[in-house]
Amino acid sequence: MGFSPSAATSSNTTMSFVTRLTLQSGDRAALDSVVEDIRERVSRKGAEMKGPHSAPPERLRVPQYKQPTDDTATQFGAWDYTVYKREIEIVGHDELAHTIAAGSAFPDSVHVAAEVEQVRSQGS
Repeated sequence: MGFSPSAATSSNTTMSFVTRLTLQSGDRAALDSVVEDIRERVSRKGAEMKGPHSAPPERLRVPQYKQPTDDTATQFGAWDYTVYKREIEIVGHDELAHTIAAGSAFPDSVHVAAEVEQVRSQGS
């Protein structure tokens, strides 16, 4: 008999997990495509999903120097880059959340970070 992390720890308290996925990309279309794919997979399994929550785009500006060792050297035009961010929470369905977070083949342009939180809920 194996241990299940979401099994009841007492007659009134159950343990469950919330998996928070943070997705970031400079390619908005790729990011939206990945989010839609996750939404469809979660919906097919009947899992609860919160989000996606969008953060305002982060605009990055990177100076480019003509000589890499001299900060006072003349510069090329700065490299401007926009990063888009989405956050998704998958409640319960630990196996599905793990498969999505660790086993999915995301495009190289999309960075995915997963955070797992154990929550206790009172049974009825």
